[in-house]
Amino acid sequence: MRVLLVFAHPGADSLNAAIRDRAVAALERAGHGVDLCDLYAEGFDPVLTAEERAAYFDTGANRARNAAYVDRLFAAEGLAFVFPTWTLGPPAILKGFFDRVMVPGVSFRVDERGRLHPNLRHIRALAAIVTYGRGRPILRWFGDPPRKMFTRYMPWFLARGARVRYLPLYGLHKPSPARIERFLAKVDREMAGF
Repeated sequence: MRVLLVFAHPGADSLNAAIRDRAVAALERAGHGVDLCDLYAEGFDPVLTAEERAAYFDTGANRARNAAYVDRLFAAEGLAFVFPTWTLGPPAILKGFFDRVMVPGVSFRVDERGRLHPNLRHIRALAAIVTYGRGRPILRWFGDPPRKMFTRYMPWFLARGARVRYLPLYGLHKPSPARIERFLAKVDREMAGF
């Protein structure tokens, strides 16, 4: 399977970078082709301009504007995301990726009656590997927006029955090296079975 792995963290020596490396290695060992999309390293511009928003339903312009990213998305059969949670959501660069790339004509289409239809039916698997500073109980109270985005919202765009994996690592304000190692081993197992 061809997997587009979208990485959103600026630190080359961060825990998220270590998680990314483990995920890529496990996917490749399992025989998957990996297209690593490092949003920071690639200089992705997350800002949705006024002109882009005004032309939001122009599917030709949407596909042309970010053609390289759209092509990578359409070449994938699996999607994986690795990112930290900042201010209860993904980093702005990843939010911008969704705002600018997952648009009409790409992730969904709109019919003549205004109904939305999924447009990424070729993607059969989704994984989100997410780190959090806070613990699970407080995130549950806040609604855990990243979890909802990847377990409820994103699957709608994909193939029916697409396999969804959500791998959270909570409580990093009080890191435990042993817990981090266990989590990295879980990333190995889950991505090897992608």
